[in-house]
Amino acid sequence: MNTTDRFYNAACHIWEQYYSHPFIKGMGDGSLEISKFRYFMLQDYLYLFEYAKVFAFGVTKAHDHEILRIFSKSIDDILNEEMEIHKSYMARIGISERDILNVKPALNNISYTSYMLAESERGGIADITAAILACSWSYAKIGKYLAEDKKNTEHEFFGQWIDGYAGEVFQSNNIMLMNLMNRLTENISEAEYKRLETIFVNCSKYELEFWNMAWEGEPDNA
Repeated sequence: MNTTDRFYNAACHIWEQYYSHPFIKGMGDGSLEISKFRYFMLQDYLYLFEYAKVFAFGVTKAHDHEILRIFSKSIDDILNEEMEIHKSYMARIGISERDILNVKPALNNISYTSYMLAESERGGIADITAAILACSWSYAKIGKYLAEDKKNTEHEFFGQWIDGYAGEVFQSNNIMLMNLMNRLTENISEAEYKRLETIFVNCSKYELEFWNMAWEGEPDNA
């Protein structure tokens, strides 16, 4: 069993809660309130800038050209491909530059990104990849899960979000990161594996808390 299989087994009890989460189900069936999605978009926009910094640690710590290429490409994809989804939605729901500048990151958002950045600064390439993977992989799975029902991808509002994460570009980028994780951990000790698993599981928990935050909202901060 490779590392990503073991990661999934360790975190699947958390991930199962993503699929039944009211926010994710609401995007799927189109019932999610736009005000909740607006809050999510603003918080996720802030999150992505910090997430890109985690990849930047990978660039500075890369020990071969292929790893450097993977992390550099990922930063470009986040700041261009993924951000474009956010910018498109922001335009559609009337989020201005002033709104973006004035929004404060929620406590869950700060806690999550601070944890990833701390582990990335302290650890090596494998630690960085483990911290990254919970977000990338879970969004890839959520996107594919929602896209299984074609009417979800055809929804006039949420269809673009679902298509973005179910699409070939995001899916292939995630597979690239999964393959990197498995390559980096081919010959590690069980103690080293357990350290990485802890990072992955903790980030999976933070992902669930991010969805909870998006559902519950903090309108005074948004």
